[in-house]
Amino acid sequence: MSVNKVILLGNLGRDPDVRYLDNNRVVATFPLATNEVYVDRKGNRIRQTEWHNIELWDSLARIAEKYLKKGFTIYLEGKIRTDQWVDKDGVNRSQKKIRGINITIVNKEKNRFENELHPAEDKEQSDLHEGINESFTDEDFHEGELP
Repeated sequence: MSVNKVILLGNLGRDPDVRYLDNNRVVATFPLATNEVYVDRKGNRIRQTEWHNIELWDSLARIAEKYLKKGFTIYLEGKIRTDQWVDKDGVNRSQKKIRGINITIVNKEKNRFENELHPAEDKEQSDLHEGINESFTDEDFHEGELP
């Protein structure tokens, strides 16, 4: 038995790129940034950002196109996938991506993690985004149907 599950909480690096394919299939892709902040041995505060390539299909792709924007904070559950191909020079290539199965829009405020580290000066603007939490699941997800 094995498990392939990824859970990420991060910010969209750009608006989703949405493509419509044959047979009414839709795919959305975007980079998602997760941040880790720690203090090194010298006492310096280090912020490390990891970028993840996200891929959403069909109903989730349509939701991403309609609701997601650069900077939004989302919670994402998905699976690791590997694309493999041979480039024009005949070299075998591969790239890891996360295929999302469930997303929750945690906050529509841009750079939310920055604001957690440095409280927002404009409280009225911060209050505007409180309580936003919308969840979406890819109910049409069927492993065998995905390319």
